[in-house]
Amino acid sequence: MSQRLSRIAAALLSLALCSSMVLTMAPAAQADAARDGQWWLESSGIDKAWTVSKGKGVKVAVIDTGIDTSHPDLRGVVTNGKDVSGAGAADGSKPLGTLPEHGTLVATLLAGRGNNKAKIAEAKADAAAQKIAYEKAVETAVKEEKDPPKEPEPIKIPKPGPGADGMRGVAPEAEILSVSLWMGTENPAGIPVEDQVPTAVKWAVDNGAKVINISLGSTQPDWPTSWDTAFKYAEDKDVVIVAAAGNRAGGMQQVGAPATIPGVLTVAGIDSSGKASVDSSTEGISIGVAAPADPLVGGLPGGGYADWSGTSGAAPLVAGVAAMIRSKYPQMKAPEVINRILATARPAGQPGVDNLYGHGILDAYAALTAKVPQVEANPMNTITEWIRVHRRGPESLSSPTTDPGISTERSDIKSIAAPAPQAPQQSLGALPPLLVLGFGGLLFVTALGGILHYVRTRRRATISASTASDSVAALRLVGSSGAKDIFDELPESGSDS
Repeated sequence: MSQRLSRIAAALLSLALCSSMVLTMAPAAQADAARDGQWWLESSGIDKAWTVSKGKGVKVAVIDTGIDTSHPDLRGVVTNGKDVSGAGAADGSKPLGTLPEHGTLVATLLAGRGNNKAKIAEAKADAAAQKIAYEKAVETAVKEEKDPPKEPEPIKIPKPGPGADGMRGVAPEAEILSVSLWMGTENPAGIPVEDQVPTAVKWAVDNGAKVINISLGSTQPDWPTSWDTAFKYAEDKDVVIVAAAGNRAGGMQQVGAPATIPGVLTVAGIDSSGKASVDSSTEGISIGVAAPADPLVGGLPGGGYADWSGTSGAAPLVAGVAAMIRSKYPQMKAPEVINRILATARPAGQPGVDNLYGHGILDAYAALTAKVPQVEANPMNTITEWIRVHRRGPESLSSPTTDPGISTERSDIKSIAAPAPQAPQQSLGALPPLLVLGFGGLLFVTALGGILHYVRTRRRATISASTASDSVAALRLVGSSGAKDIFDELPESGSDS
C-alpha cells in the first residue's frame, strides 16, 4: 500500500470514533422516554410529512457497523443484508468493531417503527386480573353452592409489532438493507476499510437500494481511487447517497470523505435551538443541508436506548426524507430528489450556500409538497465529471473500456497537414552586406552618444557632492527613540544646496 493510501486508510479507521466521542449511553432509558425525546419529528416537519409519505416501498441501505435486527423497534424493517468485512454475520445483522451499537442507532433513527410493549404489558396485566377475578368468583359460587359463573372471553394479547413507544424513524415504512463494515480497529478478517466501502456501495446498488446512508467520516477530504468506480456506479444507477459531515468532538475540523465526494448529499448538524452544533458537526464547502444532531436518542443492540449526538444521526434523518420523496414520486430522478431537499431547506447562515448550514435546515414537509423547478443536474455536482477532470492519465486508451471510472472520449477534430518545405530564395546580391554595415554604423553612433552623456552626468554629480558635504557631516544622529531621521536635513531634489 502506498504512503498516500496508508494515510487515507488511517484516517478512515478513525471515522467510527467520530460518534463515540459524543455518545452518552443510557441503556436504562425506557421506550416511552425515547419517543418523548424525539424533538426533531416536529421541528423538522417530519410528523407533518407523514400525512404525505412514510417511505413505503423504498429500500435504504445503511452502510455501517451492522444492525441488531432483533431490536423491538426494527421488527420487520431490515429485509436484507450483507457483511463486507469478513468478520460479521453473512446478513449484516451482527454489530461489529469499536462501536458495534452505531449501526443500530442509525437504523432506528431512519426507519424505526416503535413498539407496542406497553400495550402488550397492559393486556397481560388485564388478562391476569381477569383470571384472578374469575377464579375467585368460581370459588365463591362453590361455597354458596351456586352454579359457577360463565367463563369470560379471554383478553387478546397483541403480537409484538409497531406501536406508540420506542423509536419512530423518519421513514417508518421504508425497508433497510444492512451492510456491515469493520471500523475503528484492525479488522480481524484482514480486509482494509478502503476495500470494504466500495464493495458495500456496489452491493447496495445491486440489491435495490434507492437511497444509501453512510454515517461515517474520515479526517481527510480525499479518498482512495478505488472508490471512484463504486460511487460512479451508484450515480449511474440513479441512487441517492447521503453522508455525515463529521464532528469536531471526533477530531474533525473539516468535512472528510466520503462526504467530500461530488454528488453525495452531505449533512451537517444543528442543536435543538436550530443553531449549528459546536461539537456535533463540522464545516466545509461540500455541505448540502443541516439536520438535527444534538441531542439525539436511538436504539441499542439488545433492545435498549441511548442518548447520543453527532452528524451520524443527522444523516439518517435526511436519508429518511429522501426515501419519503422517492416513495411519493417513484419516477423522480436522484438529482431532483436531492434538489427538493436543498431547495426547500429553511434559510440559515450566510445567504446562498453556507459552510455550516449548506443550503439551510431540513424541512421534510416542504421537501415533499413544495413546488420546486425541475432540474437535470445534481446540485451537489457529479462524480462522473470529477473523474473525467481529475483522474485522466497521461496516456490515452488504445481501445474503449466499460470501466465507469475511465473516460473514453475521443476527439472528432480533423488533423491538419504539416506545411510543405520551401526552397531557399535566390541571392539578393550586395543588399545584405550593405544592410549589415548600415546597422553597424548606427550602433556605433548610439554608443558614442551614451558615453558622452555619462561623462557629463558624473561631472555634475561630483560638483554637487562637494557643495553639500559640509552640511551632511554636521548632522547629529538621533537614537531609535527620536522622531527625526538624519535624511530629513538633506535638501529636496531641485532645492538650493
